[in-house]
Amino acid sequence: MSTKQTIAIIGATGNMGSALAKTLSKGNNRLLLFANNQEKVKALVDDIKSTNKKADVEGIECPTNASWEADIIVMAVPFAVEKEIATRIKEVANQKVVISIANPLNENYDGLVTPPDTSAAEELQKLLPNSKVVKAFNTVFATVFTTPVIDDKQVDVLIAGNDGNAMVTVSELVQTAGFNPVVTGELLVSRTLENMALLLIQLTVKNNWNWQAGFKVLHN
Repeated sequence: MSTKQTIAIIGATGNMGSALAKTLSKGNNRLLLFANNQEKVKALVDDIKSTNKKADVEGIECPTNASWEADIIVMAVPFAVEKEIATRIKEVANQKVVISIANPLNENYDGLVTPPDTSAAEELQKLLPNSKVVKAFNTVFATVFTTPVIDDKQVDVLIAGNDGNAMVTVSELVQTAGFNPVVTGELLVSRTLENMALLLIQLTVKNNWNWQAGFKVLHN
């Protein structure tokens, strides 16, 4: 990306949060990392800087402060935690891009806890009415960030959102992470994307794919 972006990753020490942090630190980004366990945050920052001394990354002790400084906010927390975080960052997330990566899976991974007429991303948009919520990265596993090319094909990251400029911004982040961005439509399409993630998890478990799996849209 030509313009340096400040990205807050909330839940940075989880599997997806840390994968995103390590990958996006390679681009022209300033990263602000938050998680409840500050020792794990410090370890992640040290790990990133040990492999990339030029990485602009730091741990932040409060999600509100991280979001206040950020241009882009990544919600890398479970669906059940999003409401609490959204309440804390609502005022400082005004007009900012907020990326929803959560999949609202039930405990048995055989269904979603959200009703069919909504999605985790749409619920987040309701909690953050003045933010630009974009669904992205929910259809890729954390392990795929180190190998975004499978069977000689670059894995797609499917994106949905209502704001055109936000979609461009997130598409650029997807490319920085090594994936191919595919804009699917408005935020309501995230209902489909979250069900696709559920299907991919079920297929991976059934076929023992070692979590090296992803979607690729083939077309002429």
